[in-house]
Amino acid sequence: MIEIYDRVIDGIPLLEVVDSALKEEQLPTVVFYHGWTNVKESVLVHGFEIAKKGFRTLLPEALYHGARSDGQAITDDRLLDFWEIIQQSIDEYPVLMDYYVKAGLTDPDRLGVTGLSMGGITTCALLATYPEIKAGDCLMGSPDAIGFTEEVLAEAEKQGMTLPVDIQAQLQKLSALSLAENPAKIAGRPVHFWHGTKDETVPYGPTFAFYQQIREKDFAKQVSFSTTEDGHKVPYGISQETACFFRENL
Repeated sequence: MIEIYDRVIDGIPLLEVVDSALKEEQLPTVVFYHGWTNVKESVLVHGFEIAKKGFRTLLPEALYHGARSDGQAITDDRLLDFWEIIQQSIDEYPVLMDYYVKAGLTDPDRLGVTGLSMGGITTCALLATYPEIKAGDCLMGSPDAIGFTEEVLAEAEKQGMTLPVDIQAQLQKLSALSLAENPAKIAGRPVHFWHGTKDETVPYGPTFAFYQQIREKDFAKQVSFSTTEDGHKVPYGISQETACFFRENL
């Protein structure tokens, strides 16, 4: 039976999804990151499918979302908080892994990350940051931290937001988190991308172009890409595909 546990680890709220028969064992562990304006509960179907394959799946709450709300709704009026939220997730990843590894619940040699939309962008940034991650699956996210942020900022300007005066300097700081800027950081690891062709929120084209640019490189021999004719929503079949990806690669 798959069980769900509501945890708070070092101040980080998360849902832990695991087979009850395996919950005390050292397991391969996958962290799934939810999207912009969502909450950890909204991605339970993904956690459930991954846990069914014998993994411990962790669904953290992103900064300012759900149980971590600061009292202000997460809407497009807060687009300038986007990278602060992702950076917080990047900083908290080793905190979660340290806890679960020391507790004997996570195999440190079998770590995976995945997520949708903002969580997919987080996944790519984590892959660019932590070489100990063994496999990653980006669902309708972007590997291009700078290019996607420029689109977000253009939308913010349209809404009348005042951008920071040092915005270009801030954009350059994102280069270290960008797989598009540092594709060799994939380093031969299994990485999968899924993106719907009709996605208007995080456009399909740039992600597929990135895949085409790197697919023949030695460091990208285990990179794969799948697509469906969907918009900005992950179909159930892709949840199953994600679970199978980790079963085969982690």
